[in-house]
Amino acid sequence: MKLNLRISIETLLNAGKSQREIARVLGVDRKTIRRIEREAKSPGVATGICAEKAAETADAEQNPPPRPPAPKPVATPSACEIHRDWIESQVTLGRNAMSIYQDLAENFGFTHRYNSVKRFVAALKAREPERFDVLDALPGEEAQVDFGQGAPTRLPNGRYRRPNLFVMTLKYSGKSFRKVVWKADQESWARLHEEAFRTFGGSVTYVVLDNLKQGVIQPDLYSPAYNPLYVAMLAHYGASADAARVVDPNRKGTVENAIQHTQSTALKGRKFESIDEQNAWLAHWEERWAAPRIHGRKKRQVLAMFAEEKPALKPLPTTRFRYFRETSHTVDDSGLVQVLGSYYAAIPAAPGDIATVRLYDHDVEIMNAAGQMLRRHPRSMTRGHFEMQESDRIFNPSRETVRLLGRVAKLGPNCLQLGRDIFLRLGRPGQKALYGLSNLPRRYAKEDIENAAKRVLTLSQPSYQALKRVLERNAAETERRATMPDLQQTGPHIRDIEEYHAFFEHAQHRFDDHTPTTR
Repeated sequence: MKLNLRISIETLLNAGKSQREIARVLGVDRKTIRRIEREAKSPGVATGICAEKAAETADAEQNPPPRPPAPKPVATPSACEIHRDWIESQVTLGRNAMSIYQDLAENFGFTHRYNSVKRFVAALKAREPERFDVLDALPGEEAQVDFGQGAPTRLPNGRYRRPNLFVMTLKYSGKSFRKVVWKADQESWARLHEEAFRTFGGSVTYVVLDNLKQGVIQPDLYSPAYNPLYVAMLAHYGASADAARVVDPNRKGTVENAIQHTQSTALKGRKFESIDEQNAWLAHWEERWAAPRIHGRKKRQVLAMFAEEKPALKPLPTTRFRYFRETSHTVDDSGLVQVLGSYYAAIPAAPGDIATVRLYDHDVEIMNAAGQMLRRHPRSMTRGHFEMQESDRIFNPSRETVRLLGRVAKLGPNCLQLGRDIFLRLGRPGQKALYGLSNLPRRYAKEDIENAAKRVLTLSQPSYQALKRVLERNAAETERRATMPDLQQTGPHIRDIEEYHAFFEHAQHRFDDHTPTTR
């Protein structure tokens, strides 16, 4: 045995330590410790042995005396200290130590090495450990959702693949809904939420999610753009989305822990022959183990806390959400949008406008850019079909006759009778005459048109041309009369009426004097 180990055993024995404790600390068998203890109790033997051993190993194993403690080094200020303010401003901009060193050498004549700048920048970036608050929520206030990976599941081709594991966890109670699916598109994401609400027996006020593409189309710190289908589904159940900040999983730590708990406890080391088998196992595991467990932080049973939270959940609507597919289309020159080969009227949207179309199972909704409903049509399953009301059509030969006769009817019954006679005799080509008849009020008064139509109806073949000739003659006669000079009663060349009276009286007397009297 080496001298230093023997001395350690003797020192611990003298300190009153037990043989068992010395054996555990030094790793020496207790029989050896008992032997050394017996030798220590025999001073002659022990001293002789120790002297002999000391003589043999004095030069080989004895440790030299310890050196005196070295003086503490005096801290030398960094060569970068004089540039502290500028370096701090560059670190705030996110620049690395190499770029800062290069600018110091270029602009400030810095002659020291890069490591000096590297150490200085590292000291500026050093931060205290980040603290996290304990996020609590009221019953029924918040649920957190996320996707993870399920256990390997057999595909029809015999291979195994991990499906998507969806988890929704109520923040207050920790009660979770778990389901694995192959597809992870926007509609599947919304349907999983709806199924979770139905399983819980109610919905929440807020649903916290990260910025995955199924829920958030455009991440933004202040105003993220959500998937319209997802927003409509949540609104149907009285909830709203609350996206966490990008790369901030701590905001939804409850569901993160639930996914980790599911993967490490329920699914670790398991394989399933079908996705239905895995979902059945998850439902059983939730009921048998997860729900009755004691919550790690709250120290209460999850099932008991869920019983408190369930009355606070929002009641479910009587009908399920109607799923749709939303797309954007340009309104064409006919006021139509083309959706899957069929055409739907988007009036009053103007040609060239961008209309939002929601395609349901049995109908189609068309909205403007502000989200206002413009039209709702039954969905057509025939390509090339036009879904358009008669009032939406700008021109249709069959419908135009009715419209023109309606305009003519406003002129009077004679005009209406004349228009009907023209159309019955000429057919569709007679619409041109109806156009002319309905536009006559631009030049002639309605009373004159109605009187002229009454005269034309007396002809053997009443026509628009005859009506127009009558109106033109009447207008010419009226114009001729308007241009004739007015008769004057007085003037320099007109005698006074009294002179005419006197003349006629004098002529009458003379006529009476020369007329013989008959008895």
